[in-house]
Formats: sequence, structure tokens, C-alpha cells
Amino acid sequence: MSDFNRGIMKFDGADNPIVLVLSALVILSGITFLIWWGLNTAYQ
Repeated sequence: MSDFNRGIMKFDGADNPIVLVLSALVILSGITFLIWWGLNTAYQ
């Protein structure tokens, strides 16, 4: 068992590079959307 299976993501294949890339994209796109939304709301 790798260290990745011991934290929050306790399922087989949690250390799969595709899963890591997809989760990173979801998190980064969410952060980008929040920054974009905040700037558009502040300067309208």
C-alpha cells in the first residue's frame, strides 16, 4: 500500500497519475473560477 492510500483518498488507485492530474485540474479550475468571479464582481 502506498502512502497515498492512507489519507483522505482511501481507495485503490488513488496514487494513479491520471487521478492525481484530474483532481489537481478540478482544484485549480475551482480556484481560478473563484478569483475570476471575485474580480468581476468587485469591478463591475
